[in-house]
Amino acid sequence: MNPDVLVVGGGNAALCAALMAAEAGASVLLLEAAPREWRGGNSSHTRNLRCMHDAPQDVLVEAYPEEEFWQDLLKVTGGQTDEKMARLAIRASATCRDWMRRHGVRFQPPLSGALHVARTNAFFMGGGKALVNAYYRSAQRLGVQCRYDAQVDRIEIAEGRFVAAWIGQERITARSCVLAAGGFESDREWLRQAWGQNERGEWPADNFLIRGTQFNKGVLLKHLLELGADRIGDPTQAHMVAIDARAPLFDGGICTRIDCVSLGVVVNREGRRFYDEGEDFWPKRYAIWGRLVAQQPGQIGYSIIDAKAIGRFMPPVFPGVRANSLPELAQKLELDVDAFMQTLDDYNRSCRIGSFDHTQLDDCRTEGLTPAKTHWARPLDTAPFYGYALRPGVTFTYLGLKTDETAAVRFQGQPSENLFVAGEMMAGNVLGKGYTAGVGMSIGTAFGRIAGTQAARAALKRAAHADA
Repeated sequence: MNPDVLVVGGGNAALCAALMAAEAGASVLLLEAAPREWRGGNSSHTRNLRCMHDAPQDVLVEAYPEEEFWQDLLKVTGGQTDEKMARLAIRASATCRDWMRRHGVRFQPPLSGALHVARTNAFFMGGGKALVNAYYRSAQRLGVQCRYDAQVDRIEIAEGRFVAAWIGQERITARSCVLAAGGFESDREWLRQAWGQNERGEWPADNFLIRGTQFNKGVLLKHLLELGADRIGDPTQAHMVAIDARAPLFDGGICTRIDCVSLGVVVNREGRRFYDEGEDFWPKRYAIWGRLVAQQPGQIGYSIIDAKAIGRFMPPVFPGVRANSLPELAQKLELDVDAFMQTLDDYNRSCRIGSFDHTQLDDCRTEGLTPAKTHWARPLDTAPFYGYALRPGVTFTYLGLKTDETAAVRFQGQPSENLFVAGEMMAGNVLGKGYTAGVGMSIGTAFGRIAGTQAARAALKRAAHADA
């Protein structure tokens, strides 16, 4: 098959592109590197989409206007974002859900453990796997051809135009192409090179776990950069979460995340705190903790809570280490008891208890402590006590291809006429650093739909010229 539009990738952005191109009347071939049972990439592990809305909408409560969404994004990225691209994704998030429903996606109110995002995020019924399956079913109905175990390892470019893609020795031509094949987080050697060696002589990336798919090796990303495509982003920046140190190397997903950080303290292997656990609501700050842990000795940390925290966070898949006293917990976690107790005693003494409310930025804080805990600070004094060992969990990397509102791949500043990019391969245009819950799906959905529309337009225009 020589399609009008070739889509390389099999997750949310790729599927949105394929569906839009098919709806526009183009013939579409989608190439997914994974086997069918592992299709969908990191999208299979997602739960929700961050959505702008000016008034309550079905599963979304209250309002979440454009400016607030933008300010949330600006805060987590520290200004490392392209405002035009970010606002495009934000505005698109307000109007995409009816289109998603037409393709079989269903939404539900958030579960009780996710109430912080009830106003900002629309949750997929059945999670990301159900979304991916719905899209594949819709793609099949629209005549999209899907191939699995189809790793594209190189593409042909002529004067900035896409010509063909290669799977080993097989050459596939198309009138236009969308690249949506993810970041490079599952290429362990590339991560190692990017992060290098630290001042302690450690190679931090050797201790990273990958929350998502093992198939995002960045093969095409590296190839495009070698071909001279314009790049954006820092290779060490990523959506990086503190996850259970017992999680598998790949595909641990959301259930390995440790969500009790803001309810207690986090210490490193020397028994010392190193950051404000109560800086802001967890959905806005959870994605900084992987990087924070990556900077600690041995790339490990320990989240410590007491009985008062139980029932206030989404429980992880593995139970915490339990003890009836703090010294016993330190022993079980193999931490220096004296150093650990000095940290915990200093913290407990510094707590100024106000009106504890984990749904608000409350007035429970520390005083005279460095680093401070600015919200939800309560003494850890109620047995039993629990500890969770943390490792950096990489979701996706931010190094990618520079693009614009047309989603075109650029070479020396010039947009390609028929090669487009979407999803994690270009998320660095919006995410220079940091993350806020659900925004990856907002970016992938917005630019997947744009890329599919543009690819169909380019292909059908070329077909018309060929027939003339």
